Amino acid sequence: MSARALFANLFALVSALMLGMAAGAVWMLPTLYMQRTLPWLALPIGWLLGRAMRGWVRPDPRGAAVLAALATATASIYVGMLTAAARIAGSMGLGLVDALRTAGASLLLALTRLAATPSDLAWYAAGMALAAYAAWSVKPSTKP
Repeated sequence: MSARALFANLFALVSALMLGMAAGAVWMLPTLYMQRTLPWLALPIGWLLGRAMRGWVRPDPRGAAVLAALATATASIYVGMLTAAARIAGSMGLGLVDALRTAGASLLLALTRLAATPSDLAWYAAGMALAAYAAWSVKPSTKP
């Protein structure tokens, strides 16, 4: 594998993770507004991430499908972590950034895992599958 191909694959992976985190942050807004988890939002988030992966990040369908599923999983985990941090911030009178910094990633991941129900996990898995399907089936545009 050449250095250029290795860099391209690494850049695609970082892009998928960053898009997943951005989608998780957007997903957090209606979650906090409604004050309950909204796991069904994994479906539209997954579809959008699948389209983004295939159209902008990775043109080959197999790589785009894997990256789209990874980005959707990242969004699902990140929204749980942000929601846990927001609950900690609200109950302790901290700001969100202070709660994120004080709690740390391991505590936020543990709280996310404890808060996830089997039906939530099913929604997340369906969102990942839809993301992979959207990335696999969409043909990139051939505009000049």
